[in-house]
Amino acid sequence: MKRYVLRTVVCAISLFVTTFLSAQTFYDFTVKDGDSIDFNLSQLKGKVVLVVNTATHCGLTPQYEGLQQLYSRYYEQGLEILDFPCNQFLNQAPGSNAQIRQFCQGKYNTTFSQMAKIEVNGDNTHPLYVFLKNQKGQGEDIKWNFEKFLIDRNGNVVARFSPKTKPAEIEQQIVELLKAK
Repeated sequence: MKRYVLRTVVCAISLFVTTFLSAQTFYDFTVKDGDSIDFNLSQLKGKVVLVVNTATHCGLTPQYEGLQQLYSRYYEQGLEILDFPCNQFLNQAPGSNAQIRQFCQGKYNTTFSQMAKIEVNGDNTHPLYVFLKNQKGQGEDIKWNFEKFLIDRNGNVVARFSPKTKPAEIEQQIVELLKAK
């Protein structure tokens, strides 16, 4: 029994390390969209991407409004926003992916991409978030809901923003990346 458990752990670690080490850019990852369908981030090549871990029952939830304003203003110029609901911080993202989407679309009229709920810290951290945290922050854990990562048109993680940083505060950096073609 001990051998089986050890072998399983070694296989899991090996798979994780292989996945992580083989990914060179943001575009090398595949995530699940809000309908749990694979979404290859290579589809976003040439776009500026803002990645946000979110929650629907958090004091920062009104940031959805600012995120939508950025998306509406800059989508045509190449901005994409990926919303990753995460229930790790005081269970502030309860509900299914469909319920979360319904809440966001109903209350904040969001039209940007909502992905499947994931974990951003701990043993079950999604490989994308391991990559993002290692690119900006030396692997430091996500502090709270609405931490943000900005990715340039080449798939490079260029900035990491604290949860308290409002979307409007990073607009100028987004504009600069959109101008760089």
